[in-house]
Amino acid sequence: MGIITWIVFGLIAGLIAKFLMPGNDPGGFFITILIGIVGAVVGGFIATSLGFGGVDGFNFGSLVVAVLGSILLLLGYRLVRR
Repeated sequence: MGIITWIVFGLIAGLIAKFLMPGNDPGGFFITILIGIVGAVVGGFIATSLGFGGVDGFNFGSLVVAVLGSILLLLGYRLVRR
């Protein structure tokens, strides 16, 4: 995927993760994009390691993996912040 696609995909995954896990987290639009992009990478790495496949295109399965990775990243951020 190209860099623009990763940014759009990260934005969508980050927004969904933020919607599913509302909270008083610092950061706005750019932090949400970064959480989504890094979450997609983390989710893809974990899914590939477990044999489920990874983020390989703009499809529903990749979106689920990216959102789960973003939620995991957001949860980790909140635990470290405490």
